[in-house]
Amino acid sequence: MKNIFLTIALLCSALSVAEAQEKKAFEHLDLSITAGSTGIGFDLATHISERFRVRAGFSFIPEFDKKMNFGIEGRRKDENGNWVATKFDSMADKFAEFTSLKINDNIDMLGNPDFYNGNLLIDFFPIKNSNFHITAGFYYGKSQIANACNTIEDMPSLLGVTMYNNFYNKIENGEPIYGEDIYLDPELEDKFLRNGRLGIHIGDRVGSGEPYMMEPDENSTVKAKIFVDSFKPYLGFGYGGRLTKKAEAITISFDSGIMFWGGTPQVVTHDGTDLAKDVENIGGKVGDYVRIIKALKAYPVVNLRISFRLF
Repeated sequence: MKNIFLTIALLCSALSVAEAQEKKAFEHLDLSITAGSTGIGFDLATHISERFRVRAGFSFIPEFDKKMNFGIEGRRKDENGNWVATKFDSMADKFAEFTSLKINDNIDMLGNPDFYNGNLLIDFFPIKNSNFHITAGFYYGKSQIANACNTIEDMPSLLGVTMYNNFYNKIENGEPIYGEDIYLDPELEDKFLRNGRLGIHIGDRVGSGEPYMMEPDENSTVKAKIFVDSFKPYLGFGYGGRLTKKAEAITISFDSGIMFWGGTPQVVTHDGTDLAKDVENIGGKVGDYVRIIKALKAYPVVNLRISFRLF
């Protein structure tokens, strides 16, 4: 796919150079302000012939936060080795009794975009004296386009989950919870083992159907990041014209097309799980977001450009 669009771009460049031998190139330079699905940005554009124009620019989506809510649940394995849900309140109460730390049953994560790109585009005007154009080129930016992390307010609860699961691991392995010889009371240990582990039930593992329980990382945080290809070929079209008859130096135009960013984006949590590929039956708002992301095999581009003639 990359080679196809690079070939198109190079072909357009070659044709424009051939045409420019008879017509004066780089006679004008326009500065444009852009806004749309690629964010806000700017570009510089110049005609290299009557029918070909080159644009180079930069755009980004301003940072904003979108809150997502997750529920903390308890899970343990039954006698057949299957994970089953357990009552959160009992687990939280036992942990609070032992440590005086309260674990809330809900965690908020804040998601925000991290989407910015430079671009190099070539416009071809197939109809003489018309402002309709066909565009080919590419966008280029970092592969991570968005991220999400728990709120600061939920750090104590996530720390509690980490400590609880650490106790559970030590008890399950017959290890002391502190030092070399400090163990919990056998009755309390038995309650820990009966209750199981704590985590955020996101969905079910593809294939096995086993519940995917996202647990905090070593810093007691939960995170997710979205990745696409850094190099993103583009193909589209557009139309524009003067803003008013008297304002010859100001034009307005619309561009629409497709940015090919490498198929289904990856939605990777801090433990390396790809929610778009490895997990199914994701519920709530998180499931809605993941389904939307999975549907975007390519990114739709709709932009408005306002251009000013520099010379």
